[in-house]
Amino acid sequence: MKKNISTFIGCDNEYEESSIAIWGAPFDATTSFRPGTRFASAAIRRESYGIETYSPYLDMDLEDAFIFDCGDLELPFGNVKKALKMIEDHTTHLLDDGKIPGMIGGEHLVTLGAFRAVLQKYPDTHVIQFDAHCDLRNDYLGEPLSHATVIRRIHDLTGDGRIYQFGIRSGERSEFQFGKQHTFLNKYDFTGLREVIKQLDNHPVYFTLDLDVLDPSIFPGTGTPEAGGVSFNQLNGTLALLRPLNIVGFDINELSPPYDQSGISTAAACKVLRELLLIVNQEEI
Repeated sequence: MKKNISTFIGCDNEYEESSIAIWGAPFDATTSFRPGTRFASAAIRRESYGIETYSPYLDMDLEDAFIFDCGDLELPFGNVKKALKMIEDHTTHLLDDGKIPGMIGGEHLVTLGAFRAVLQKYPDTHVIQFDAHCDLRNDYLGEPLSHATVIRRIHDLTGDGRIYQFGIRSGERSEFQFGKQHTFLNKYDFTGLREVIKQLDNHPVYFTLDLDVLDPSIFPGTGTPEAGGVSFNQLNGTLALLRPLNIVGFDINELSPPYDQSGISTAAACKVLRELLLIVNQEEI
């Protein structure tokens, strides 16, 4: 695995020595409202040099971690199944090399490709999702593979009792009904997360963070903004709670830089990714 010329700040270690490998999945072929998430990974790398590697929230520094940035996959925009397979294959390669895979989306559908690979290696994987949307539709305009169906497709693989959704404030009535019966769906905030963390204990966990969980007043740069979201401090404080978990794969998605020319949304995404990398890192810092 060759070094990427452009890397997220502090993620320029050698591949062989790194415990975490991150990469971009610039894909937004099923976006239903405002496209542009395919530009997110490049923008996050570029703007990450506006923040520090040190987190005062965690008293930890990316300079002390071992993280490799693989760069972006070259994904075919017109072929959803092929793109998901490429993401799955890349994730499998990283897992086989003993890395914790971390993906920068892209629309939320990219999670399905990475999760398939993680589930193959860790069949008992549970999912924690932070999101504004249920993403539990069985299809969107007749398409079963969509950013609006991604968690439903993951449920097809896991069955009941292994998906935990937080911050949800938008979806069809049928999605909320499905979630009530088949997932742990918590509306509006992160209530109940502490109990879930205790319950999961040593189970392998895949964490997926849709950045539109943030309120659009502070994060307007996203494809489907939903009023009523959480603040940055709420999200950041909650992420810190995840540290005891056995996170075996993760992603951050749905930043759409063209819809926030101020750059505030990208800056927030950079800071969130820094915190997440430090939380997931298994090395002693």
